[in-house]
Amino acid sequence: MFDSTLNPLWQRYILAVQEEVKPALGCTEPISLALAALGGNANAGLEVLKDATAQAIADAKALLAAGKVSVKIQEPCNEILFSRAKVWNGEKWACVTIVGGHTNIVHIETHNGVVFTQQACVAEGEQESPLTVLSRTTLAEILKFVNEVPFAAIRFILDSAKLNCALSQEGLSGKWGLHIGATLEKQCERGLLAKDLSSSIVIRTSAASDARMGGATLPAMSNSGSGNQGITATMPVVVVAEHFGADDERLARALMLSHLSAIYIHNQLPRLSALCAATTAAMGAAAGMAWLVDGRYETISMAISSMIGDVSGMICDGASNSCAMKVSTSASAAWKAVLMALDDTAVTGNEGIVAHDVEQSIANLCALASHSMQQTDRQIIEIMASKAR
Repeated sequence: MFDSTLNPLWQRYILAVQEEVKPALGCTEPISLALAALGGNANAGLEVLKDATAQAIADAKALLAAGKVSVKIQEPCNEILFSRAKVWNGEKWACVTIVGGHTNIVHIETHNGVVFTQQACVAEGEQESPLTVLSRTTLAEILKFVNEVPFAAIRFILDSAKLNCALSQEGLSGKWGLHIGATLEKQCERGLLAKDLSSSIVIRTSAASDARMGGATLPAMSNSGSGNQGITATMPVVVVAEHFGADDERLARALMLSHLSAIYIHNQLPRLSALCAATTAAMGAAAGMAWLVDGRYETISMAISSMIGDVSGMICDGASNSCAMKVSTSASAAWKAVLMALDDTAVTGNEGIVAHDVEQSIANLCALASHSMQQTDRQIIEIMASKAR
């Protein structure tokens, strides 16, 4: 719902964030298919598995062990994001197809016939998406919004800190995933790593991703359909805000800049690509952290440009515990880019794909991911499929 007292452009920004920053639970693994077959809340969006019980999880593991779940690549397939799930109960079956978006159902069919169908383009385009406005805006306009929008209108973004901090704390228990955050924390205690702002950013961000990828039953506040992107856009900003003693309003503005910048950049990419999107989420985090330190557009744009010059080659090779490694690397690179920008240093337009203008740098990165890396994506899928044979 629009707030009629706000600038219409700002209303669209807020709708875009509300559309893309949502609680999400779980990840796309075979166990999730088994859990979905046994239960789940179909009306819960990205939290479809949030009410899974311990018994349901045990039963799902038994289904996997019995070879009742299989995952195959759809070939040929011209869609960037495509998923089809089919479940049997004796001779009865049901099949659901998702295209273009994580919750965009385009076809439902059972043994009795077609229940629902629509073209993917119709499903996505029945009404203008809040994201449409982002193709007509700039980082400078986003910064103006963050600086001037009433706090009450963006207070909701503080929920991202609440959810992802809880996930981070769980990750520090050391029992999830690769336990990167807990391991680095332990090395600080041993004196092998300094416990300072830089290490705290990496430790707390990694810990949240450890818990997320390791299967903790806590939701992440996602960004652009990804829990790890939401974690990456949130945790570095929270750690820096705490370091400077920022109040809720400053934290909310910094988080809004981070999440909206991440969405703005990701909106120029395919929904899924061979480019690891933790990198683009970390570009948002760099913007949020830079804003907390000095708030200058120049610092923010230099930090993002340096990020593009640094981590643009990181690939996405599917959801796994190793995603936390990439989240860790991206968070570290974001803070490094901010520190460089504060010293008026950045990767320049004379180097690689980085341009003299940050908007062109972003466009160059996204063009690379949207076109040239499509073959990379196919190669990655082929390698992963060969391992599963």
